Amino acid sequence: MQAYWTLTRRELAGFFVSLTGYVIIAGAVFLMGASFVLMLNNLQAEPTPEPVTQMFFATPFFWLILLLAAPVITMRLFALEKYSGTFETLMTTPVSDLQVVLAKFTAAMVFYLLLWLPLLGYILILRHYIKDPNALDWGLIGGTFLGLTLLGGLFMSLGSFASALTRNQIIAAMISFTLGFTFFLLSFLPRNLPKTAGWPATVFSFFALADHMNDFASGLVDMRYIVFYVSLTIMFLFLTLRVVESRRWK
Repeated sequence: MQAYWTLTRRELAGFFVSLTGYVIIAGAVFLMGASFVLMLNNLQAEPTPEPVTQMFFATPFFWLILLLAAPVITMRLFALEKYSGTFETLMTTPVSDLQVVLAKFTAAMVFYLLLWLPLLGYILILRHYIKDPNALDWGLIGGTFLGLTLLGGLFMSLGSFASALTRNQIIAAMISFTLGFTFFLLSFLPRNLPKTAGWPATVFSFFALADHMNDFASGLVDMRYIVFYVSLTIMFLFLTLRVVESRRWK
């Protein structure tokens, strides 16, 4: 366990040593601010029954942050180690492959969640100045960050898998972006299927990421969604582990 925490701290420190981490944070904060301003302009136009948190995720900025930040966060996890030649050295230390994979994934998740802390600040500022104290309850905020965490887990696991496949960070980012964008496009498929589609419509409804985030942001927590995201995250982490273990077969 000590080795796991040591690796996690090492990976997390890597985000703040390089300029890349600060560029990601600056870009995400800028897009969050733009989304916040757009949301406030919409609120001034006319009243809406939608929760404020749900309005925030109705803008394209959220998906832009997720789709672009996730590949950049995860592209260095394994690819940089392989390129610099430190990967084999790392794997000869007394740590298991599983510890390495989980430590890198945990570091990426912690950095990803830190990325969204300004959003909590925006919500608390709005909560302070809003006239209706019930408009932003803690259930909405908790559901919103639960959805962010589940989506982040999926996209960080996708990025980890992509980074494990190559020694080139750019290629890793491109693979991760392609996988993430594919999942994002699948979220629109259920809306275009006829109601008589039967079981295909039911299956594809689980890939409706935008609808899932809408529900989380409105305070609706469906256990099916939680199982879906956790299962996919575990599956891609398992695939990452198998790729890391494949070095023994060469």
